[in-house]
Amino acid sequence: MATGNARWMLSQEARAMLNRLDRVHSLMLAETMVPAAAPSAAALLAIDGFLASGRRALRSRIRRYLAWLASDAGRATRIEDAHRNFTFLRLRFNAVLTQFDIFSEAMSQRSEARTGVWLAALDFAARDALTLPGWPEPPPVLCYLARDMGGAIRRARTRLPGGGRNPVAIVRLPRERMLGSGIASSLVHEIGHQAAGLFDLLPPLRATLAPHARDSAVESRIWQSWRRWISEIFSDFWAVARVGATSTLGLMTLVSLPRAFVFRANVDDPHPTPWIRVKVSCAMGDALYPHPQWQALARLWESYYPMTDLPFEQRGWLRVLEASIPRFLGRLLEHRAESLGRVRLGDALRQADRHPSHLSELCRRWRRAPELVKHASPCLVFAVLGQGRLDGTVTPEEEGNVLAGLLDHWAITATTTRAATEMRRAI
Repeated sequence: MATGNARWMLSQEARAMLNRLDRVHSLMLAETMVPAAAPSAAALLAIDGFLASGRRALRSRIRRYLAWLASDAGRATRIEDAHRNFTFLRLRFNAVLTQFDIFSEAMSQRSEARTGVWLAALDFAARDALTLPGWPEPPPVLCYLARDMGGAIRRARTRLPGGGRNPVAIVRLPRERMLGSGIASSLVHEIGHQAAGLFDLLPPLRATLAPHARDSAVESRIWQSWRRWISEIFSDFWAVARVGATSTLGLMTLVSLPRAFVFRANVDDPHPTPWIRVKVSCAMGDALYPHPQWQALARLWESYYPMTDLPFEQRGWLRVLEASIPRFLGRLLEHRAESLGRVRLGDALRQADRHPSHLSELCRRWRRAPELVKHASPCLVFAVLGQGRLDGTVTPEEEGNVLAGLLDHWAITATTTRAATEMRRAI
């Protein structure tokens, strides 16, 4: 093909790309949902503004390329160089579409009957999980469901594929956990990752957990393990602090796997060995909210996965790690982060109304007067229901029915609150 025809073909392809880009509309036009299923206005505006900015920048780059291609400089450039410039535009175009799909995947479920409303309620609950008195305003959160067993989060203010900072936190939750208090364990754990990033807690914690030069080989290995696992353990810590035993019960269900997986130690995995992870969760609960239930849960876990038939070396290492849990938790709870005003981490996250005795009393009170539950925060509700399950005063069927009604209530509350805010602004 002649060079002139090749340039013409590149211009045609660039124009076609521009045309396709113009047909990538705002998510506000692409999704249908009932008002109660809609994400918060802050989330919608942040997402739409981010995606529109990316489309504008790409549109400008394509038009500059077309103008350059038709200019004297473009005509004097080798065709392979002109084509290389086009391929970079195409890669950028696909990055813009990837970013659109990231948010579209989370938004499309809002159109599903019942699921959409419950997701909006989980957005509301996630905001509660990320809010503590005196802490800065949290970023918007957008939840969606997936068939994976575990959850995940694409944190707000982190880099997205193709560039740019994520304007909202996108939380993927396991569909198999809907509907029960186990969804809270996954949700609040993922929110813990966002909290750690917002307050830059992990780097100083890792420094605190670094082995000392004078440590023995075993001691060094212990602290290297806790240091490698701190991201996941901190998120478990956040969840225990916010929803109590609900977090530990949910974790036990999540990591109830064949024995080979429960005892497996992968030196490159940021997730702790599941057997140890549950033991740490129980110990964190006892450190924050002392009560005999935590030791009972630890014994229950051991009955599920006894170590009697493990190889001697593997069993010995797990016992060494288990024995180091109190020292590890001491460093975690006593850590004074600059971002938290040097308040001890344990004091910053501990909440008096999450103690098991108080939660059990609330559960009894709510059974006598069910209307009271609607006035409680989502995290407190999750904590009470999980405590009730552990105490045997709440059946799985009751838990599911109560949560189904509350998710509807939270979604409606969030919707009416937004509407009232908009009306006040209009006036």
